[in-house]
Amino acid sequence: MTGDRDAGVDSPGRPTPEGADQQSVVPGSGNAAVEAATERSEITAGRNITPFSELPIAEDTANLRHGPDLHPGLLALLPIVGVWEGEGEADTEERGEHRFGQQLVISHDGENYLSWSSRCWTFDSGGAVDGAAYRESGFWRISEDDQLEFLVAHAAGVIEMYYGKPISQSAWEMSTDVVLTSPTGPARGGAKRMYGIVEGGDLGWVEERVHPERGLVPRMSARLQRVAG
Repeated sequence: MTGDRDAGVDSPGRPTPEGADQQSVVPGSGNAAVEAATERSEITAGRNITPFSELPIAEDTANLRHGPDLHPGLLALLPIVGVWEGEGEADTEERGEHRFGQQLVISHDGENYLSWSSRCWTFDSGGAVDGAAYRESGFWRISEDDQLEFLVAHAAGVIEMYYGKPISQSAWEMSTDVVLTSPTGPARGGAKRMYGIVEGGDLGWVEERVHPERGLVPRMSARLQRVAG
């Protein structure tokens, strides 16, 4: 598994000496990444999550060009609104080192919170998809003094409350204050997460979690491309 800095989250927007595959960055690749992001934006700008029916209240939107205006209290979180997809690496007690895919929907309805929905799937040793995993839903909030709140419920039977703060205009770091596990859920230690917009406009994130014997260790990381918004 790559280390918690491979996604470049600690330096959002700046090239890193090495890419996620540990290879040196090719000169000029930053310009190519920007050009690729610009080309993608021509497609993603017209995409959005689709409502099932017309509600008497504002629908969720993952595209800031459509729907209600983003609540002024959420401007510090504006860059992460959208639909993101990509792949990452994990190292869990249940499975060991493995790769996974992820779709992340971060939307709003004009109120002072962001809705969060994450769906993941794992790959077997041959690279084929072998099942769904790590599903989450929750909400992001941020106070007037930039106190970040993230409430997340895991389908596995865990509820967590994270608190943190923006590191910059495009990076956010937070740690758990509460971890609640249902009778059928797995034992989980506390965790730390970092999210950031990285080179090319992608969303990189890292999770470290407390291991009972090794302390805080890298558990998951991924790099996602914007597909809507």
